[in-house]
Amino acid sequence: MKTEIEVKFVNIIHDDIRQNLLNIGANCIVPMRDMKRAAINSPEMRAKKGFVRVRDQGDKVTITYKQIEALSLTGAKEIELEVDDFDNAVAIFKAVGLSDCSLQESRRETWMVGDVEVALDEWPWLNPYIEIEGPDEDIVKQIASKLSLDWNDAVFGDVMTAYRIQYPHLREDQMISDLAEVSFGLPLPDMLKQVK
Repeated sequence: MKTEIEVKFVNIIHDDIRQNLLNIGANCIVPMRDMKRAAINSPEMRAKKGFVRVRDQGDKVTITYKQIEALSLTGAKEIELEVDDFDNAVAIFKAVGLSDCSLQESRRETWMVGDVEVALDEWPWLNPYIEIEGPDEDIVKQIASKLSLDWNDAVFGDVMTAYRIQYPHLREDQMISDLAEVSFGLPLPDMLKQVK
C-alpha cells in the first residue's frame, strides 16, 4: 500500500487560504466542484480501521482502499485505481455482499504548489478545512508554514478527525459512514447532535 503524506488544518477560512496560495505562486488546477462518494465498509475492514471509497471527483472516478494505521502525517495507507463508472463500481461491491454503504457529498477545490497538492474541502455539517499532501514530510511542513498555518494546529486521519474536533461528543466507534446519506441539503443528523 502507498503511504499518504498528508495533513489537515480545520476551521479554515478558504478565502484567506486562497490568497495565501496566490501569494506563494500556487495554481488552482480544479476549481471548487461537487463530489460524490460511496464509503463501503464491513466489520472486518472497520476492525482494521479501513474502508473502500468509490469517488466521483468530476474529472475522474476512483476506487480506493484506505486504512488509517495511525493519526500521524504518514499514518494513512491506500491503494487506488481509476475506473470509468461510479454506479457500476458501487454495484460491484454491493453484488459481492459489501452492502454497508454510505452515500456522501462534498466539495473540493484543488491547488498545486510544485508537487504538493492543497485541497480546500467542504463537507455537510462541518466547518471548512484543508488538506496538504506531498512527497515528503519536509515539503508538506514548508508549504503549511508558507500558508501561515501553525503546525501545532495540524491534525491527521480521514474526515472523521475533523468531525470529531467539531463534534467532540462523538465516540471513537462512530463514523460519518454510519449515516446512509451525507448531503448538504439534509438537516443535522442525530449522531452529530450534542445529547444534553
